[in-house]
Amino acid sequence: MLPIETQRTATLKSKPSNEGLGFGKYFTDHMFRMEYAPERGWHQARILPYGPLGLDPGASVLHYAQAVFDGSKVFRGKDGQLRAFRITDHCKRLAASCERLSMPPVPVEVAREAIEAVVKVDAEWVPSAPGTSLYVRPTVIASEAFLGVRPADKYIFFVILSPVGSYFAGGAETVRIWVEQEHTRAAPGGLGGAKAAANYAAGLKASMEAKKRGYAQVLWLDALEHRYIEEVGTMNLFVRIGEEIITPPLEGTFLPGITRESALQILRDWGMKVSERRLSTDELREAHKKGELREVFGTGTAAVISPVGGLGFSDGELRIGDGKVGEVSQRLYDTLTGIQYGTVADRHGWMSLIK
Repeated sequence: MLPIETQRTATLKSKPSNEGLGFGKYFTDHMFRMEYAPERGWHQARILPYGPLGLDPGASVLHYAQAVFDGSKVFRGKDGQLRAFRITDHCKRLAASCERLSMPPVPVEVAREAIEAVVKVDAEWVPSAPGTSLYVRPTVIASEAFLGVRPADKYIFFVILSPVGSYFAGGAETVRIWVEQEHTRAAPGGLGGAKAAANYAAGLKASMEAKKRGYAQVLWLDALEHRYIEEVGTMNLFVRIGEEIITPPLEGTFLPGITRESALQILRDWGMKVSERRLSTDELREAHKKGELREVFGTGTAAVISPVGGLGFSDGELRIGDGKVGEVSQRLYDTLTGIQYGTVADRHGWMSLIK
């Protein structure tokens, strides 16, 4: 077991109401932190009051972007118990992201123990209203102060927690998405498959331009031909054409989503035809023309399932189905959230009790 020193805060914060939570606006009383140095490995694990990291201005992360993170959730069920969704898989992905950026990976069990420990300390921050949860953000950054392009020798691993509200507070609604045909977020051989901070910076300009056009997010296409769909915003994408449900294959240009993997498993459990294959905008348009484009939805930790009602192109917009939430989208959302809150059977052992 990881030895963790705990220093509790002397001043507790006031907790926000469930109605005003939003996403990522509030942080709990405590955080987890530990350091890495070549001669000691990961060491000095501790829980301490939430506060500044105290970085040197020359810290490598500020100049060369060695920064990765992950995001998972803890839920309070109707029985009052706290459940973490696929926490080990999230910790494995964090380690894989570290390795891609030449950073020392945080051992999976160490990361998991760190998350569970700080969640236990701030357990009262896990909201109980329907649709609410505690968002968990483990992060690794390069802290060595130097100017020079090489992997750093020193790192900080920290975990912060944020109570979050229901993504669809007024019920699930479809969003309109802009199909981006100019900007590129990630290319083959790049960082797209890692949860690196740099990936998100790369998408900001196109995202802001899409919002100016009246769209909620961007549908990214492949970097080489701008023909094949990849992901929507920061979510994995699914398309239902006829009775086939299609999602782009994992080829290293976008994140292997935990919710994506869960949705694929559930869809296969239901006996649906599921394909992990390339899907071009030409095929998308043709399916729409034939009336076979039935649903489009994104999957991710924040929203779970985000249904899409329209796809915007420079020459017009494709309306998806009847513009409302599709039956598969709704069924997936109900099933996944039911598993997360403990009201639907967890057949695959995805949930872990935090006691």
